[in-house]
Amino acid sequence: MTTARSMKSKKVLLRSTVLAGVAGFSMAGAPVFAQNAAPTEEEEQDSDAILDTIVVTGSRIQAPGIVSSSPIATLGQEEFALTQTVEVERLFRDLPIALPGDNENVNNGTGGATTIDLRGLGDQRTLVMVDGKRMVPYDISGQVDVSAIPVGMLERIDVVTGGASAVYGSDAMAGAVNFILRDSFEGVEINSRYRFSEKGDGWIWGDSEVYSLSALIGSDLEDNRGNVALAMDYTDRKGVLLGAREYSRFGVSTRNGPNEGGVPASPDANCAAPEATLFSTGVGSTTTMPTTLDLPGGSLQFRNDGTTGPRCSRFNFAPFNYLQTPQERFVGMATGHYEINNHFEAYGRANFAAINVRQQVAPSGVFGVPMTIPLMNPFLSASARQAIINNVNGALDPANGFGLTEAGVIDSNNNGVFDLADSITTPVRRRTLELGTRSTDYDSNNFQFVVGLRGDLWGGWDYDVYYSHAQAERADVDSGYTNVSAIAEALNTVDATQCLAPGSTTPVAGCVPIDLFSTGFGSITPAMAAANSATAILKSEYRQNIFSAVAFGPAAGLSLPTATDSITVSIGAEYREEIGSITPDECLKEPPRSCLGGAGGNVLPIASQFDVTEFFGEAFVPLVQDHQFAQDVQLELGFRVADYSSVGNNQTWKIGMNWEAVEGLRFRVMQQRAVRAPNIAEIGSPVTTGLGNADFDPCSNGNPIFRDAAGTVQASLIASALAADPVLRDNCIATGVLASRIGLVNDIVSNQINAFGGTDPSALPDAEAASTLTIGGTWRAPTFANMNNALVTLDYYDIEITDYIGAFSPQEVLNNCYVLNQASECAKINRIGGTLSTSGAGVDLFTSNLDFIRASGIDFSVDTDWDMAEFGELSVGVFTTLQLSNESQSSSSTPVTDCLGVFGNDCQPLPQIRFNQRTTWRNGPYVASLLWRYFGEVDIQETQRAATFDGFETIEAQHRFDLSGSWDINENVILSASIRNLLDKEPPIVGDGAGSTARNFGNTFPSAYETLGRLWTVGVKAAF
Repeated sequence: MTTARSMKSKKVLLRSTVLAGVAGFSMAGAPVFAQNAAPTEEEEQDSDAILDTIVVTGSRIQAPGIVSSSPIATLGQEEFALTQTVEVERLFRDLPIALPGDNENVNNGTGGATTIDLRGLGDQRTLVMVDGKRMVPYDISGQVDVSAIPVGMLERIDVVTGGASAVYGSDAMAGAVNFILRDSFEGVEINSRYRFSEKGDGWIWGDSEVYSLSALIGSDLEDNRGNVALAMDYTDRKGVLLGAREYSRFGVSTRNGPNEGGVPASPDANCAAPEATLFSTGVGSTTTMPTTLDLPGGSLQFRNDGTTGPRCSRFNFAPFNYLQTPQERFVGMATGHYEINNHFEAYGRANFAAINVRQQVAPSGVFGVPMTIPLMNPFLSASARQAIINNVNGALDPANGFGLTEAGVIDSNNNGVFDLADSITTPVRRRTLELGTRSTDYDSNNFQFVVGLRGDLWGGWDYDVYYSHAQAERADVDSGYTNVSAIAEALNTVDATQCLAPGSTTPVAGCVPIDLFSTGFGSITPAMAAANSATAILKSEYRQNIFSAVAFGPAAGLSLPTATDSITVSIGAEYREEIGSITPDECLKEPPRSCLGGAGGNVLPIASQFDVTEFFGEAFVPLVQDHQFAQDVQLELGFRVADYSSVGNNQTWKIGMNWEAVEGLRFRVMQQRAVRAPNIAEIGSPVTTGLGNADFDPCSNGNPIFRDAAGTVQASLIASALAADPVLRDNCIATGVLASRIGLVNDIVSNQINAFGGTDPSALPDAEAASTLTIGGTWRAPTFANMNNALVTLDYYDIEITDYIGAFSPQEVLNNCYVLNQASECAKINRIGGTLSTSGAGVDLFTSNLDFIRASGIDFSVDTDWDMAEFGELSVGVFTTLQLSNESQSSSSTPVTDCLGVFGNDCQPLPQIRFNQRTTWRNGPYVASLLWRYFGEVDIQETQRAATFDGFETIEAQHRFDLSGSWDINENVILSASIRNLLDKEPPIVGDGAGSTARNFGNTFPSAYETLGRLWTVGVKAAF
């Protein structure tokens, strides 16, 4: 039987960390980090009495006295309890060593999963394991959904910073996260939590609600020869819309910063529509309602009475988007081990996760897709027809190459004049609010089982052999979208009841004409909506098979005369097979943008696989022991050779030293080479259309140098700017903009640009390689007065990845062409009618090996414990990360992108300094803890400064406080409560054009800053 506070006491918490193999120290005073220090004599005796073998994350050697030369951070059960953790991703997002991956606060751009991004190097570069064994990726991108892990089963989480490929293989570039399970649990433990905010209208109280229930059942077998356990987690997370918060109810323009904290002006009644804002405010999307045609002579927007005029409105898309995505999650895990004899212990683990996440964005529509419209379309008024004729004819300039064909005119009567008998092919913009919101439901099912044998061999040697099979299946269902292919047919009609193209007498079967012109909201009838909407399904499958065998033990007779312990080594082999595929339906496959209006691009089938055979070895070599100023000096070595079916052979290695100079003072250094082989998506993706983020099109009316102080394009400014910058002028013309149209063509929409991405079969990416260096030490400082413990850690890390796998950013391509005058980059730009805002236009962004990406910094922590006699115990600690660099370069001819201390399209907010400081008080059955989270100041990327409102160029440092506490009612029941964002601080406002779509929405960066207000969590835990 276990008690509810089985991990409550400091002694037990320390002991569990020692046994964990970090040979370290863990406490709730700091962010419960264990930065492997030397244990005290009392702790060593305590651990030796229980277990004489230490398991170190970051090594496959399990032997007494092993201390890693790499920094290892540990999160323990007490931190899980203090933070009221439901999903482990939330823990990592708050840690100074990580940046947000995919999570509950990513909406447009989510994969419906939660991921971990150590050091801001990308979540595909963090290896995720359970008990030292790989988890299966949730799809072909190679990323792991950590929400598939039941928190109730966790003993602790170890994080190895720096490369770990020599030990664990591919992907451990930034480090490895190892989820250690509770392997000897006995009894029943039930934990229930309810989280809510003080705002909004939830089911019970407030909003932001999360309901969770977990259960853990375990039993020892036959006089402690084994153990079996079963864990189950259920979570129901309610969605929160941007419309539920004042600061995100309306979009804010990053460029000119209007309406911050206020309601934007509305258009006049003849241009009014749901969520319409006055065009001049800059708030919202230019794909709006009523309909807009981007004609050669300038955009023409319809009015609710069927007449036309200049642009009069934008569409406020903000309130329809999720600030917190809904999730329903069920996770189950069963573990067991049984010692047959000293030579054979059988063990196994099986886990299953069924997770559904919903993403939702504003209603669909026609987003600048060129469509053919006969001037005799029955829904066009006479005045609208004449306005279109006047607009197009007024823009024609045959002498300079802009004739009927270039203007998109179909001269049906071949009279050389654009008139009522003709048609015009032009980009159309219209929100289809009549169809409701767009959404994607991500329905995931993951399964994995591991079976193995371990035990003694001979001469102190042990072995571990296991087989792992895992598979992930997903179905992504897109709903609420317009069918742009159907609408293209429905607009090309001269009949109101059947789709009859000009000159044709045969109606298009199944086609229902659609009215986008006669009025505003409501012009699309239910029958029109049904015929011109679409639902699409994307299925994906992933399978992983691993066979691994390792043996480890002392090298008999091999020891140095200066050391008392012998050399310990491990040798092993591993075979891994990865198989992935995605299967889109016919709608999603339609080039270039699928049939879905506003889905971003088409999707083509992928089916690919690779396998790898690896051999590896490690050694811990005691160099000097029990000497003055050299209590323990050990050399740590490792090597792995891998043969990939995809990229061939590669090698990884590590060499490190761990030196305990005097008792309590330890220094360590580790140099490693890590490798990441390309994943299924990176080696097998066909070229498709998607969306990327960019500031503006330099040749368009969005270029700030063409605008006056009021934001209006001026012909005189265009002329003077082009005269001063002939490179811009010449390359605009070379990439398809007529000289007379530079500065007049439409800009990209909502900072999004079409991107043609995928893998070039003739130039597959090779593996990327990293050089990682860590240098640091730990000091168990002398205590005084009533201080029980004082631990100081300091570590420097430097991770440089060369030939990293990725793609140029859209803005890089634009800058390289129009600023740096690189012809190779200009060739990647594809314009239609001179613009990049039209569907089918865009930039080429193929997956390849780029130059380098690098992160370096210093981690510093101080942990102390104080005995306050009858007033209990006080723990005070801080963990700080000083980021020294975070930069990347796509090629030697492109500028370095420096993300240190900045935010923007290429960088999510990355301050130079982050720290967590926790103070915890314990007294008998009571615990209270205050966590101070500091997130330093960041500035806008320099390349975006010119197009950013002055007040949005800097986000000041953020201080957030969390309060938590618990009460042991008795030995079986604990009540707990926590308040996140105690002071109810709102997030910083920078508008919606300051960063990538996935990170920057709701006028802020929801993954980086508190967006939901003050969050309360209450829980009860019972154990028997």
